[in-house]
Amino acid sequence: MSNTEHTRVGLIGAGYIASWHGDALRATPGVELTAICDRSLPAAEGLAAAYSARAFGSVEAFLQAGICDAVHILTPPDSHRDVAIQCLNGGLDVLVEKPVALSAADTAAIQTAAEAAGKRFFAGHNFLGLPRYSKLKHIVKNGELGRISGATINWSLPLAPLRSGPYGLWLLREAKNLLLELAPHPLSFAVDLFGDLNIQSVVTGQEITLPGGETRPQSWRILARAGEVDVTIQLSMVETIDDRSVTLRGSAGMARLDYATDSLTVTRDNTSDLVINPLRKSLRHATSHAFEGIRNAAIQTLSLNRKSPYGQSFQGMARAIYGGGDEARFTAISAQKVMQAIDDCLEHVPVHPAPSVKTGNPKPSVMVIGGTGYIGRNLTRALVAKGHDVRVLSRGNHGPFPDIADRVETVAVSLSDQAALTEAMQGMSAVFNLAKSMDNTWADALKNDVGTALRVGEAALEAGVGRLIYTGTIASYDMSDPNAVITEQTGFGDIEARNIYARSKAECEARLLDLHREKGLPLVIARPGIVIGGDGPLQHWGIGRWHGAGAVKLWGNGRNILPFVLADDLSDGLIAMMERPEAIGQNFNLTGEPMLSARDYFEAMHRHLNVQMQVTSGALTALWAADGVKYALKRYALGRRDAVRPSLADWKSRAHLSRFDNSQAKTLLGWTPEPNKDRFLNRALDAKALFGL
Repeated sequence: MSNTEHTRVGLIGAGYIASWHGDALRATPGVELTAICDRSLPAAEGLAAAYSARAFGSVEAFLQAGICDAVHILTPPDSHRDVAIQCLNGGLDVLVEKPVALSAADTAAIQTAAEAAGKRFFAGHNFLGLPRYSKLKHIVKNGELGRISGATINWSLPLAPLRSGPYGLWLLREAKNLLLELAPHPLSFAVDLFGDLNIQSVVTGQEITLPGGETRPQSWRILARAGEVDVTIQLSMVETIDDRSVTLRGSAGMARLDYATDSLTVTRDNTSDLVINPLRKSLRHATSHAFEGIRNAAIQTLSLNRKSPYGQSFQGMARAIYGGGDEARFTAISAQKVMQAIDDCLEHVPVHPAPSVKTGNPKPSVMVIGGTGYIGRNLTRALVAKGHDVRVLSRGNHGPFPDIADRVETVAVSLSDQAALTEAMQGMSAVFNLAKSMDNTWADALKNDVGTALRVGEAALEAGVGRLIYTGTIASYDMSDPNAVITEQTGFGDIEARNIYARSKAECEARLLDLHREKGLPLVIARPGIVIGGDGPLQHWGIGRWHGAGAVKLWGNGRNILPFVLADDLSDGLIAMMERPEAIGQNFNLTGEPMLSARDYFEAMHRHLNVQMQVTSGALTALWAADGVKYALKRYALGRRDAVRPSLADWKSRAHLSRFDNSQAKTLLGWTPEPNKDRFLNRALDAKALFGL
């Protein structure tokens, strides 16, 4: 991208995708990652530390530092155009994550700015950087498939936010955002292979109703032509088996690229007669699949899992742009063709009027931190149903409450800003803290999870909040003994030998209890069980390790009773913790009545919904041993001193082998979780919530 032999690159945006870009840049010769910028300075600092880069809290400060030649823009899509133009005017080449903008016109504006500044603009269509895609292009160029007449490009992958949130994401604000977010992947393949696309028709389907009444399509079928090639693009976001593929049909052969696994198989005719012909074809097909599988397994093993297909796609993109490779795939010309195709698709989609939004002036007296998440949404609606106006703290000002906007105020406050938290808590009789941080190291957990819990607690004290209800987790308990019965008086055991999440939540509780004892923080602690029902996700990791929507490996044999709890019952318990004076200073295990094992749950799903899952047992000792091997590789081969040594008790605890006694919550809170098994299953196994159909 830069004309210098050594290119200094910065990232603007420190979210999930940033680490993929960062790792790819670090693996690219001649490139140095020098800066991370994010409007949340703590987020920028956390990521910058991993790459020995400088952190900035504003684009202005980032540009003024003058330590970059190029920048990758990873901010939300509605900011791409303005940030890209600002960086181009600041003298940097830019790569913009997909979608590069919200329209072809905005994309053209970025390119115009690039030309005026004498800089270059690239699109982050990362899947075009896959090694097997390069081979596919070579096959096509050499005519090995003959004359190509048709192409089918699929993106079939469950989109969890459609069913379980968070609903305040840019992705879900408008129906068209789904197309803007996902279509660049398949469209970039089509444009790179065949050029300009003539969109002929677009059909949407499988609508889902979001909380608040708005609907979103979960499938898009796009028919297009590129010269003599018929192109079909299919997007599916329901709970489906992963099919992200490019299939090209030609006169001499058919090729299928699985770009989720970076596997390429080619099928050709042969000259054998009778039954030998289909046999040879099938054997060749099977051999091709076996070779690709072995190749991928070897790559992952030899790289210690540092070259996943997704990671390789970013590395291939970085090498093409910074290493003098085939950068044409990522140029502004390609970006404009992709965005024009999206514009043309949207012209074929009828616009449905948005549901009416209630207006009013909420007077909140209760705050929910994390109110746009699964449990937070349920709790917020339950509070409104009981007559409370609610202030929801979220990452943005958008929330899934348009139908109750007269009772819910959604505000954006950084959890790292104690002064802002204190101000937001003024006048609150109760604050529910449902926030959590999923960290990979104990140092990060202390900073992001424990630090946040303490800031919330200190802010609640300073603001004079009547009660702080903190949500911990039953995962902090040692649940490895099948003969044990766990109550609120049960200790956590050797918590330092547990996984980071369990240990972190326990540490949050301990620090908040110190504030309760030493400074009088009016604290109540909730430890929910395995929450199901409502608009919750199908793939609950408290049950097992999921491999797509249709396969799960249970923690253990799946025959022991699990501490399930319905989302509605959990909300009732949390509200009771707010209302009952005797709850202050107490902790409560909010687990439902013992009635279902993991296998009971999936068998009921089969009976009620006619859904047959592939359910297998997980040998906990074997999983612990495998984790031990991973620990040794991280610790001694990769030099990761922050690697956590696994414990057998921790792995057994994932199976929830111990029983729970929920009598304290029922006695002190008057809590009555659903006792009837049939009613419990009917409320838990709602097909729309689980599968979005």
